[in-house]
Amino acid sequence: MDKPTENGSLVENGICPAPSPETHPSNTILTPANLSHLSSMAGKRGCPCCPNTEEPKAVPLTSTSLATTLAPAEQLWTTSRDKAVRLRMEGSGPASETPITIHQLFLETVENYGDHPALVSKKDGQWVTLTYRQYYEQCRAAAKSFLKLGLERYHGVGILGFNTAEWLIADIGCIFAGGLAAGIYTTNSPEACQYVAANCEANVVVVEDKKQLDKILQVKDQLPHLKAIVQYKGDLHQRAPFLYTWDEFMKLGEDVPNEQLNAVIDSLRANECCTLIYTSGTTGNPKGVMLSHDNITWTTQAAGMPAGLDYAEEVVISYLPLSHAAAQMNDLWLCMRYAGTTYFAEPDALKGSLGATMKEVRPTSFLGVPRVWEKIQEKMRAAGAKASPMKRRVADWAKSIGLQYSYSAMNGENSVPWGFTLANTLVFKKVRAALGLDRCKLLFTGAAPITKESLEYFMSLNIPLMELYGMSESSGPHTISVPTAFRVASCGKVMRGCKTKLENPDKDGNGEICFWGRNVFMGYLNMPDKTTEALDEDGWLHSGDLGKHDQYEFLYITGRIKELIITAGGENIPPVLIEDALKAEAPIVSNAMLIGDKLKFLSMLLTLKCITDDNGEPTDDLSQEALDICRQNNVTATKVSEIIANKEPAIYQSIQEAFERINWVILERDFSISGGELGPTMKLRRPIVVKMYQEKIDEMYAEYVANGPFAEKRH
Repeated sequence: MDKPTENGSLVENGICPAPSPETHPSNTILTPANLSHLSSMAGKRGCPCCPNTEEPKAVPLTSTSLATTLAPAEQLWTTSRDKAVRLRMEGSGPASETPITIHQLFLETVENYGDHPALVSKKDGQWVTLTYRQYYEQCRAAAKSFLKLGLERYHGVGILGFNTAEWLIADIGCIFAGGLAAGIYTTNSPEACQYVAANCEANVVVVEDKKQLDKILQVKDQLPHLKAIVQYKGDLHQRAPFLYTWDEFMKLGEDVPNEQLNAVIDSLRANECCTLIYTSGTTGNPKGVMLSHDNITWTTQAAGMPAGLDYAEEVVISYLPLSHAAAQMNDLWLCMRYAGTTYFAEPDALKGSLGATMKEVRPTSFLGVPRVWEKIQEKMRAAGAKASPMKRRVADWAKSIGLQYSYSAMNGENSVPWGFTLANTLVFKKVRAALGLDRCKLLFTGAAPITKESLEYFMSLNIPLMELYGMSESSGPHTISVPTAFRVASCGKVMRGCKTKLENPDKDGNGEICFWGRNVFMGYLNMPDKTTEALDEDGWLHSGDLGKHDQYEFLYITGRIKELIITAGGENIPPVLIEDALKAEAPIVSNAMLIGDKLKFLSMLLTLKCITDDNGEPTDDLSQEALDICRQNNVTATKVSEIIANKEPAIYQSIQEAFERINWVILERDFSISGGELGPTMKLRRPIVVKMYQEKIDEMYAEYVANGPFAEKRH
């Protein structure tokens, strides 16, 4: 007997109702009748990785496989790797769409766009392309090899390396073979890698090179489930029965029958786990965020439609860590849904080569974390400072027009300011072309807060950035800004088919942001206590972020509960607003972190803008923008250490004027990923920074005791 779920949809033993016509907006409606005809494909694999091997046959989707797309489930959450969850389905609308697996999504894209470029990698200076058909074939070959190596159902495959075609093929191949794909950050220590691999009970770990291989070899004896390690770049420097090159790995499963793999694929269920996203673990061990097939496949549709993505037309650059939910959704899953083309950046992308890749690829959409946009901004300002006085005047005039135009467009006004066409020709188009953004329709920023100053800078160049908001636990996005619906400093409106509520709002409307939707995760692997902290008894995901809505339902993030500084006097202070305000008032400052939890007064750790070396490490040399500020203040210093050693009065005074009643200290070195202060997406890791600079913090507060409040504010 069919029974209604809490939110009104009909589910019998977890089986979804009949598909609705709106399930898939492409030319093919997802029904058993028109999926059963999918034919096998013949030919040779034409890729550099696995030449001259016979192409595996595609698996037809039968009416049986669609009818059993869900496993029986009663609860909305689980912490067990082999348990299914009840989906947050609705009786109608976007949340009623038929659940499908990763394989079903991929296979439909192959059927419709098999010859379209899928993955493009640079090999020996030349771009090498895999079509969607070749990509799918390689994923099947990888899946067979995983089965040959003894990958057990619901066990992990750890993937440790920079973004490449092999990374994606290992990820999807693992899912096809019934495993759980688990990305591992390349910045992880051997101990951190061991924790992730042990937590997901990894049978196989796929590593990029010797550097990453050595980490796993150091902890191999602490990984009882590990059966094999595969290295996808370079030659192996040692030989062992459990070590394989990528070519060797891809050939391992050649004798695994299609029927064996097909049986595993046919047993996959949309409401079971397929992927683990591990949180960065700044306040304890990382948590394994369990994402189901439906979490991913449904979210691609919910996020892609409002963004206006076009089938077989999108081009993206993959450079942010694929172990992060935002990068994985953008580079892998959205491209799979919309037959987009993913170009892989060079491994040193964040150290300087990204700009050249952008100009070469010219993406149609681009996702940047705030620090990436800030670095672009700094480089553009440095270049502008070297321009002739006439060019600077023209640029300043154009930017004033651009900001006016962008605000007018944001507010839905159909007025184009006088001079915009000329400014567009003289400045805006040239800037976009110089950045490789001349055909980019969507420029996103997310994963961390961005300042209003940066947003307005890009708006002044007619490059409005669209803010996204979400978390690993929401499969990536939950609210989205698009060119037809955005507000400065807002992270947009909730995705179609999802809901947002604000828990316990204060008098100004600020409350904890809670999520509902089919993007909400299954639970944390083996962590029931943490799961029930994040998901309440009604199934709402509690983000830990504070926010409010405006009258048009745009969401604004106003703080983070765990980051709130509660002073010794009981005052609640959100740090980000103060940090951003300081950086806007004192543009020589690169990073700022407010201190003061359970303390008598506020203080701040500051770093100055500097040049980074070829490895992305902060140097002692001031950036061009910092040098310009020094010259404006008649300061001859060219290094951070000189400013600190001399306590340069003009620079220190400019910072002091920004915040009269906050003590501060300038640190000798800027924050970085390798230094540990920033996470893989350049997000500030507050608890770690406090530990790293505890001595400096103690000195500031000892001075307070010795001299009274604010007696000496400069160090």
